Amino acid sequence: MTFKKIIATGLAFIMIMGSGTAVLAKDNGNKKDDSKVEIHLTFDDLQTAEWAIRYIASLASKRVFEGYEDGTFKPHNTVSRIEAITAAVRLMGLRSQAESSAEMSTHLNFKDADKVPSWAVGYVAVALENDLFSENDDMVQPQKEGDRLWATTLLVKALKLDAQAKAKMNTTLPFKDAKQIPAGAVGYVAVAIEKGLVDGFEDNTFRPNQPVTRAQLAALLDRTGGQLPDQGNNTMNGTVSRVVTNNTLSITSSGTTSTYPLHPDVFIYRNGAKVNASALQVVDVVKVRTFNGQIVFIEVTNAVQSIIYSGTVSAAVTNNTLTLTKSGATSTLALHPDVVVYRNGIKVSAYDLKVGDEVNIRTSDNKVIYIEVTKSIVPISSSGTVSATVSNNVLKLTKSGVTTSYTLHPDVVIYRNGVKVNASSLLVGDEVNVRTSDNKVIFIEVTQTAQAITNSGTVSAVVSNNVLKLQKSGVTFELTLHADVIVYRNGLKVNASDLKVGDEVNIRTTENKVIYIEVTKMVQPITNNGTVSSLVSNNELKLTKSGVTTVFTLHPDVVVYRNGVKVRAVDLKVGDEVDIRTSDNKVIYIEVTKMIDANLPFELLGKLKGTTLNAQGELATISITQTINGREQTTIYQVSSGVTLSGNLALFKEGNLIQLKGVNRLVTSITIK
Repeated sequence: MTFKKIIATGLAFIMIMGSGTAVLAKDNGNKKDDSKVEIHLTFDDLQTAEWAIRYIASLASKRVFEGYEDGTFKPHNTVSRIEAITAAVRLMGLRSQAESSAEMSTHLNFKDADKVPSWAVGYVAVALENDLFSENDDMVQPQKEGDRLWATTLLVKALKLDAQAKAKMNTTLPFKDAKQIPAGAVGYVAVAIEKGLVDGFEDNTFRPNQPVTRAQLAALLDRTGGQLPDQGNNTMNGTVSRVVTNNTLSITSSGTTSTYPLHPDVFIYRNGAKVNASALQVVDVVKVRTFNGQIVFIEVTNAVQSIIYSGTVSAAVTNNTLTLTKSGATSTLALHPDVVVYRNGIKVSAYDLKVGDEVNIRTSDNKVIYIEVTKSIVPISSSGTVSATVSNNVLKLTKSGVTTSYTLHPDVVIYRNGVKVNASSLLVGDEVNVRTSDNKVIFIEVTQTAQAITNSGTVSAVVSNNVLKLQKSGVTFELTLHADVIVYRNGLKVNASDLKVGDEVNIRTTENKVIYIEVTKMVQPITNNGTVSSLVSNNELKLTKSGVTTVFTLHPDVVVYRNGVKVRAVDLKVGDEVDIRTSDNKVIYIEVTKMIDANLPFELLGKLKGTTLNAQGELATISITQTINGREQTTIYQVSSGVTLSGNLALFKEGNLIQLKGVNRLVTSITIK
């Protein structure tokens, strides 16, 4: 172990006041108020016992084995039996019992009971009750030096391993001086070696009669404590979930994250050395101890490595493998079963990583244990007005007359009226700001709320002077329209002037103005169908049905769908079979039910404009921009569920050149140029 100049100053905290002797032996049996107790974790004289620093600090943090008032530990001083007995009782979590008035007033039957210091009577009584003495022990010998054999036997008894020790009494010990170990103690030594509490010296001797130093006992006690259940609620095992900030450590244990302030002199042990809090890494596995609500001791039991790689995700995670590209070189890395992934500040599955995400990673045992997306691909911010209640996890927003559908992220955060709410709390007419990632909405903030439905009725007059007239239960009333009023009729967004007398509507208002109108039942809807018999010209559509050709005038805002894509009326083909809907003797809606050029293959080149995903997270539509007759036009295409992607996937971004191939306006192949 290498500890350089880390003991130069003592960490003066948790120090129990005594006279000039070891603090361990000077509690005097008085109950302490923990809020006034200080702990001393580091001492001024450990330069010659650096190997024991970690053990000494660990025990001091549990108030098991402590130092002297002058800031020293005296690691090379030998330990008396009463000191070792006291430490063993404390290690077992029995300090409060030993210092209770009942135990302190115990009448001891040992021959030398009068030699036991008054403050230690309770410790001897509790040690006796917990079988730390043998049946034939008639003396405590409190001031006698504790030797290696006696201390080893004491700690095996503290672990309640007498039965195992007795079963190993005929073990042949490997030490050259094994004959110096009494037959009745062989089993205790065997168990201690098996449990890793002690070992021999380099010359293959055990030296059972050699006195134990304070540093050696600290190591013995800490190894023993590691095999005892943690006593009390001040010890926690967990994983570091964030780097230390503002002197606060966040630890995740059993799925729950807790934060604790660090004591100014906290002792932190990582990779065989005492370190600063800044050396702790996310996903380090730690054991911590607290005192009076502050962390006083941290031991990293499984340290993650520092960031060893960064790069860009170049393939979707499959078979628990992450593929990264950096400086033109691609690497594949196995994921640890407990890998932690953060994307956009949210803990996600590794399978939520997207091609093009830039990441930092950490590894442990040659497996990726931590991934943080430092730059998410295509983060988007937008705003608009909610134009439909959230359904099937889809949010519809309208802005500047254009309605866009967004898929909500499973962990979407929504604030309305300053309160975190569910998506179902959003109302049509709410004005919102949204933030999306990977084409999913991750954050929504309602900047202006719409009121709930305030009325319904039947339109009793065409809209004039921005006034809507409704009749309900024989009563007619007038309502002023909001400048950004949204009107839906027959599933289409229309102008308020498109409302018809007799339409039944639901409305919502804000600031006493109508912000949303939905026609729940249209007056005299007219539908028809037929086959397009000539190209659209002069705003006229000619349909033939049962040998009869009819000419229809198109509404200026006619909506036309062909192959599931919104197109212009002039895109209709002779021979297309269509359904139409008219209003005021004008065609307002056309849907091609059977195309004349079905199964017609196509191939085209353009710049990626955008994509949408379906509920399964797969590509649903793709839009590209092309220059046609000197003008840029954007077209949306449906994407096959079996679509193939090729080329450099990291360039699959808005504005980059792509080639689409498919049949019947259904894209089956995407090549990134």
